[in-house]
Amino acid sequence: MEITKVNEIASSKNPHGVDARPIYAHENAQVIILTLKPCESLRRHVTPVDVFFYVLEGKGVVEVGDEKKEIEKDSIVSARTVPPR
Repeated sequence: MEITKVNEIASSKNPHGVDARPIYAHENAQVIILTLKPCESLRRHVTPVDVFFYVLEGKGVVEVGDEKKEIEKDSIVSARTVPPR
């Protein structure tokens, strides 16, 4: 068993310039906690993996491909890189 204290993980440098804390890494999955301040955003980018975001607080707008949707606290956004089989 491994226990991680999230508040003890340092933010890692990233191309988006936001607070990003890598808390779990495995060959098949990784978890990164992103904290965006008001008016901060991630740059448009393409990921080679499926991703999901769980919004702990606040609200914002998520764009995936041609879709653009408003999100808020307690929402989960998932985006697949390939269609499910």
